Amino acid sequence: MIDDLYSARILGLAANLPHAGRLARADGTGERVARLCGSRAIVDVTLDDQGRITDFAQDIKACALGQAAAGVIGEAVIGATADEITTAATALTDMLKAGGEGPEGRFEGLRVLKPVADYPQRHASTQVAMGALVDAVDMALATSLATRDIPEAERTRRAGAA
Repeated sequence: MIDDLYSARILGLAANLPHAGRLARADGTGERVARLCGSRAIVDVTLDDQGRITDFAQDIKACALGQAAAGVIGEAVIGATADEITTAATALTDMLKAGGEGPEGRFEGLRVLKPVADYPQRHASTQVAMGALVDAVDMALATSLATRDIPEAERTRRAGAA
């Protein structure tokens, strides 16, 4: 059974983490920690005016399962919309906790983690990167909405003061 969890595909994803690091300038940042094991993910995003991810970076300190999930996310996230991301996050949770099939579309690669469903103690670490991504996008969208009605000169002044 443990071999299903740590398949060659999962270990390969964990070893090759796309977009590792942090962005110098992000529209939103999210951080999640799995309390049981201490796995941690910090995700930075930038969005275009349509709300699609244009730049992404992730700082992941997690077990192989958390890193594998982050690997799939890193491969698929550029160009994703907030709706795609929240749909994938919901499908990932459903796959792990309720027998769902897992995400579809650009995040379908997360289905490789379906065997984790049998190990509830591993669910949180598997979800840290996706949770941080959802939080980062939410922050970026909230910031975008909050500044949309502020004149450009005021936004520039505020950015310089920060």
